[in-house]
Amino acid sequence: MPKVKPVQGVSKLFLPTGSDRIVLCPSRCARLAAASLLLLWSALCTCQPQAGSVLCSGGNGNFDAEFRTGVKVHVGPARNGGLATRACAAKLSWGKQELIVAEDASQLDLDAFGVDLGHGIPVAAFQIKKSDADCCMDYEIYSLEKPPRLLRTITGGEFFSASDIDLDGSVEIWTDDAAAVNGFEKLTLGELASAPTVVFRFAHGQLRDVSAEFQSYFNNEIARIRGGIHPQDLEDFKDSDGKLVAIQTPASTERLHHLRMVKIKVLEMVWAYLYSGREQDAWRSLAEMWPSADVDRIRVALVNARAHGIHGQADGTSPGPPRGRKKHTQVFDSVSKSGPASKLEVVPPEAILLQRPPVPEIQQQGPTEPELLLDLVVDGSGKVRSAEPAGKMKWADPELIKAALTWKFIPAFKDGRAVASRLRIAVSPRQ
Repeated sequence: MPKVKPVQGVSKLFLPTGSDRIVLCPSRCARLAAASLLLLWSALCTCQPQAGSVLCSGGNGNFDAEFRTGVKVHVGPARNGGLATRACAAKLSWGKQELIVAEDASQLDLDAFGVDLGHGIPVAAFQIKKSDADCCMDYEIYSLEKPPRLLRTITGGEFFSASDIDLDGSVEIWTDDAAAVNGFEKLTLGELASAPTVVFRFAHGQLRDVSAEFQSYFNNEIARIRGGIHPQDLEDFKDSDGKLVAIQTPASTERLHHLRMVKIKVLEMVWAYLYSGREQDAWRSLAEMWPSADVDRIRVALVNARAHGIHGQADGTSPGPPRGRKKHTQVFDSVSKSGPASKLEVVPPEAILLQRPPVPEIQQQGPTEPELLLDLVVDGSGKVRSAEPAGKMKWADPELIKAALTWKFIPAFKDGRAVASRLRIAVSPRQ
């Protein structure tokens, strides 16, 4: 099992070669700490949180932690007669009592722990995939006060991620409308680059769809999609019937596949406008890029799909981007100090799930590389917002940096409240 231990103010993270996950139990592992040096970190990662590894899949993976209220969380293999099975289970316990979160799940993940998502109390948020046949996850939010209770369930997303992507001190829940678009126009989720993004926020216990507040993210997606459509390909699609009924000839099959790819891009662009609160832009783009004889049909289909999707679970909708400049939350240094009288400014983050990409075979056979120092900014939900080489190291494996942006922590705490923090870890490529 890889180890985490503090070394002179820097957490040393020994990552195994290969693509093994690292699942750490905070109650048994040393807390991660940051270096006291000033951090020169790059621009924040303001991209959409992406689906990644989960704590337990097919009965593999284990995690335990205890919150300051005395409520404990356990995620691990489900058991049958004391024996571990290929399913996953989770529970919350306090004293001699326990609350079962899931008993026979295909995948199970702890997305956030100790974070206030807007209910005014710290919570534990779980992603639960009941079976391999399911397209999507359930997102269950439990209070961490005694006795814990289920506060809200959101369903229909292929993934969920509580994140403060712009470091304004507000944690949103990023997800997608996977269940609503799975099978739309006979397209599968596997054919889509991504299902339509949806952003939720809790305010006074009410769940609001605040996707319209993140139009800059959607604009980047629209530009990316538009740049991938060749003008001639778009003209070919506009000359089709829109439904793309297959004709059984080898030449037509190849053309059908080509047109389907264009159709998907057009749909993804329209979805980006529609889900970010810009219906008129969505319908204008649809009229410009869709076969004219089929526009009315597809527009009705799009409206119906969204109405029956995850958006319908919200209690309200944000009207658009906030006025004025957004505030920026304070980012605290998780500084490790020595001496009996030392006192940390914050309770440092603790690792939940870390994963690194496989080490290339040629690198495994070569001489042992020196450990790499990484500077991380971890937001108030425990998600990594930026990662870059620290100290004199000016270059790092881009795949490692990419992986670091998916790492998940219990966030730092100050006066019992989850806060954003900076930390430095030493990564060793060998066990």
